[in-house]
Amino acid sequence: MYWSIQEIARLTGVTSRTLRHYDAVGLLPAVRTTASGPRRYDRTALVRLQRILLLRDLGLGLGDIAEVLDSEQDEAAALRRHLVSLRAEQDRLARQIASVERTVTALEQDPEAKEDIMAQDMLDGFDHTRYEQEVTERWGRDAYEQGDRWWRGLGAEEQAAFKTEVAELSSAWAEAAEAGTDPASDEAQALAARHAAWLVSVPGTPGHQRSLPDKGYLLGLADLYVADDRFSTNYGGTGGATFVRDTLRVFAERAYPAGQ
Repeated sequence: MYWSIQEIARLTGVTSRTLRHYDAVGLLPAVRTTASGPRRYDRTALVRLQRILLLRDLGLGLGDIAEVLDSEQDEAAALRRHLVSLRAEQDRLARQIASVERTVTALEQDPEAKEDIMAQDMLDGFDHTRYEQEVTERWGRDAYEQGDRWWRGLGAEEQAAFKTEVAELSSAWAEAAEAGTDPASDEAQALAARHAAWLVSVPGTPGHQRSLPDKGYLLGLADLYVADDRFSTNYGGTGGATFVRDTLRVFAERAYPAGQ
């Protein structure tokens, strides 16, 4: 069975132009029923497209996606790994939705009784441990364990205050990006300094308890904010994350001694 490019575009939301580009660069070759016939897609192409969309959602560029697809020939095994991650994310989102619904219900029933809302109910689903493997791989097991001990040692009010601080910082970044702020401006650089101070406040992060985080750590995070959708959404999308990255790069050039 074959599907036309228009049918695939309608089913996936991927534009016909994008599909033609994927074909042109060899990422998703189409088949033709005749030499001069229109592009058609078979079942194998649909499976490959599903994997492309999953990897794209993780923030990978087309070149990286091609390498992953070429290195993982067992499509079923690769999709099973994606399925594990998707189910974990589904569970986390379901818990977040339920926790927000409980908070809304409690506030609507008695807006003055905010203290009666249990912190563990309000914050369920906002789980830092989902980053355990990634933090360990990037910065070492000790970095994760220090941060984990610090977080678990905080009281409910302290955890809530920290999350509020993060949300306010992310909002400030997004607003500055939307306003078209120059990354080199005083306003943007004040945000960068605030961001750096926030990073070194967390135990386990490279540069903790110093005035500045490690330069490599800061610049690595800056790039990650753009490359990984989990982070870019915190800053209003790729455009906002790009503004954060560019601002932090300017900050690093100015704040660190030459040659560091």
